[in-house]
Amino acid sequence: MSVEITNESSIPVGEIRLAAIADFMLGQLGIHPQAELSILIVDVPHMAALNERWMGEEGATDVLAFPMDELSPATRPGVAPADIADDEDEEPGIVGDIVLCPAVAISQAAAAGHTFEDELHMLTTHGILHLLGYDHMEPEEEREMFGLQGQLLKKWRAETERARG
Repeated sequence: MSVEITNESSIPVGEIRLAAIADFMLGQLGIHPQAELSILIVDVPHMAALNERWMGEEGATDVLAFPMDELSPATRPGVAPADIADDEDEEPGIVGDIVLCPAVAISQAAAAGHTFEDELHMLTTHGILHLLGYDHMEPEEEREMFGLQGQLLKKWRAETERARG
């Protein structure tokens, strides 16, 4: 995967680790290994402007997702992500852009009782799922999206613990 991260905020976010989790999530979802994803890190005023312009909402939010190509995850029952990723007919594509606001993430992490890094990982995963067409407007959609998000984050944590030895 090609994951490009641009940090325009004054808050360090651990770009290498953020790129690693994005790459991991896209791989788990069966997205072509040469697909491209962009992550933009912005400050509160920039996020508020984007949120108002694109979502019609006032104030800054934690994550926005702007899909590009219509890519679909390989999360159908009985289909392993590797089976789809190796398909010669599938084009790599551009997944899209995720915009994160670390200032909002810091507040949310404190309120949720977990680390800033955990919050950024959750928001990155959440944004990727939105890029792939998942939503949470309806209760059933919310259960599906948040259930998958939880499973993916659990796999990421297990993989990270395994790598640390």
